[in-house]
Amino acid sequence: MIGRLRKRLAGDRGSSLVEFAVTVFLLVMVILAVVEFSRMVSIYTDLADAARAGVRYAIVHGVDNAASDSAIEGVVASYAVGWLDTSQLASNVTVSYPNGTKNVGDPVQVTVRYAYDPFSTYFPLSVTLSSTSEGTIAF
Repeated sequence: MIGRLRKRLAGDRGSSLVEFAVTVFLLVMVILAVVEFSRMVSIYTDLADAARAGVRYAIVHGVDNAASDSAIEGVVASYAVGWLDTSQLASNVTVSYPNGTKNVGDPVQVTVRYAYDPFSTYFPLSVTLSSTSEGTIAF
């Protein structure tokens, strides 16, 4: 009786090891996915904040100081710190005036695009994050 029990338990050791390996693998994948998508949300939030800062600069310096597109791009690049590569960001800022003029009461839009670079190569993501902010020239 004890011999049969030992044989049965010896066969269970291998299956427990396989189940543990599969479970740990899946757990690590879920943790990496959570980290990756949390980082993506953080970068998107930084982009949205940078676009908002660019619009705020444009609406305050719109008519009297005639805020140039390069000055607005500089504000966006200086505001976007942290996860973002500002050298890549500088060429992806678009400032537009939907009415075509820079008068008080006219809208201004700032669009910021950023090619997301994944933290790990396990998830081959090729995503371009984009945020647009709009305001009305006040001064």
